[in-house]
Amino acid sequence: MSDLRRSLGTWSGAALLVGTMIGGGIFRVPASIAGVLQDPRAILLLWVFFGVVSLCGALTLAELATLLPQTGGTYVYLRAAYGDGAAFVFGWLYMLVAIPSGVAALAVFLGELLVGSRPGAIPYAAAGTIVLLSVANILGVRLGATIQNVFTVIKISALAALIVLAFGSGKGDAGRWFAAPESGGGWKGVSAAAQSVLFTYNGWVYVSLVAGEIREPERRLTRIILAGTGTAVGLYLLANLAYLYLLPLSAMPGKLVAREAMTLLAGPTGGAVMNACIFCSVFGAVNGIILTKARVAYALGRDGLSFAFLGRAHPRLATPYASILVQGVASVVLVFALLDPANPRRLFDRLTNYFVIVEWLALFFAIAAVFVLRRTMPDAPRPYRTPGYPWVPLVFVLGTAAGLAVIVGNSCARGDFAPLWGLAVVASGFPVYWIWRRCSRYNPSPKGDGS
Repeated sequence: MSDLRRSLGTWSGAALLVGTMIGGGIFRVPASIAGVLQDPRAILLLWVFFGVVSLCGALTLAELATLLPQTGGTYVYLRAAYGDGAAFVFGWLYMLVAIPSGVAALAVFLGELLVGSRPGAIPYAAAGTIVLLSVANILGVRLGATIQNVFTVIKISALAALIVLAFGSGKGDAGRWFAAPESGGGWKGVSAAAQSVLFTYNGWVYVSLVAGEIREPERRLTRIILAGTGTAVGLYLLANLAYLYLLPLSAMPGKLVAREAMTLLAGPTGGAVMNACIFCSVFGAVNGIILTKARVAYALGRDGLSFAFLGRAHPRLATPYASILVQGVASVVLVFALLDPANPRRLFDRLTNYFVIVEWLALFFAIAAVFVLRRTMPDAPRPYRTPGYPWVPLVFVLGTAAGLAVIVGNSCARGDFAPLWGLAVVASGFPVYWIWRRCSRYNPSPKGDGS
């Protein structure tokens, strides 16, 4: 059994999902997208397409999360569906790629906001943020959840205010939504834009990682996942419509688009307030990722698929302190390992390139687990069943596969091999698992006994 306490309710769970899904992406990536794809119709189509894909994934995740409401989320579903080897590889890529790069990318953005006038200080500000929030989440899940709740309210309020003010101002032009491309971009631009959109939509799965700490998960998880994901997707689509309504695409590259839009609506004071809200949003997202993702390493250690010390919870604080520490160290190391001293601002893009492929590849197999578990666990209690099965999970699987294929193909075509390096790390997990089984006291716990 887990040593972690079920201390999170519906509101904390929903705030965790929305707060991790709405991080820095919706504020930072519109400028990156506009820099590679000057076609508003294609940009909006990408946001709608991956929004639908994410909603289909969330509808399926709700079934898996209520079927197996245990700490570790996606790791638990992969282990139940595909066995210990797949679960080990998932944990391997999460600990080496997805966790540190995801934490580091948002921490770097936070560093840009803090010390924008001194680019050389960005990695140090990012590292300090990671250390601070790692300590906060070691001190207790309630403290981490309280931080999350406060900053989630701030970020939702900021986005909602921008959307309402934009459409009520009469200062924009709805014709920009359907305008012809302002310049080229082609498939390479679509690929780069899709990568940024996927990074932004990531996060709806994170609440499943702390399912073992949610009270009455069979009853609460469905509401948390569906309401939280729907809220985030809706805000993303409306925010992008508001950005394009207020600003031409040519004015977006290199800018914090939300800040520029609010400055247009409410002057310099409005821009300054939005800047503070963006900071709060990113800070809350870093906190949420640190809180949730450490549970994967904890679950692996608990189940005998990794070093036992990773599966230890603090006897008094009831937090997975060892996995949070290791996660924090790996994130800080990655910040400096991928740093380009000549251009520290490139660090965010390099981290997201490293992150997107492996994160969504894991989601691909985790959501596809619903097909396997419907066959291998037909009589297991399912408090919630995916509506439109099998078509809804199939939309997610096919949409994700198409998106990843386009990103990998076009990244390699333009000489960016970061996705292949990520896939190489995934592949390396299988021989590591073989070595682990033979060199360790391999005695995994039965599937499903952790919570």
